Amino acid sequence: MQAIVAASIDTVAMKPAPINPAWVLDGTPAARAGEIARSSDGTTISAVWDCTAGTFNWHFGVDETVHIVEGEVEVTADGFGPRILRPGDVTLFRAGTTARWHVPRYVRKIAFCRHPVPRPLGLSLRVLARIRALLSGAPAASPIVG
Repeated sequence: MQAIVAASIDTVAMKPAPINPAWVLDGTPAARAGEIARSSDGTTISAVWDCTAGTFNWHFGVDETVHIVEGEVEVTADGFGPRILRPGDVTLFRAGTTARWHVPRYVRKIAFCRHPVPRPLGLSLRVLARIRALLSGAPAASPIVG
């Protein structure tokens, strides 16, 4: 397995990723997706996704952080929106969320999808990482933002 994976989103192989027809509310949105990379443990995937005009509900089965790189989408969910996401905007959709997406023309995003782990297990994994770091003398792995 490669230690570092780098890609240009313009060269990622895109394949049709049809939206569940029961979710489509208006239009005929056509979506495509292409995998960029997958984590060593298989719990996280980075992908490119794009979609043509339409309105649909999207049910998030995993935590998904999206970074809009082209076009725009209006997103509405319980307690959120409506909000227009444009290039440069980053949004987290937690697993279990249902959001209404309205794509006026076209949208392309980078998606970081992660299967959430139960909170007690996550805490245990962070404690274990700290102990390993202390024993090895290396700094503990931590997110960029505190």
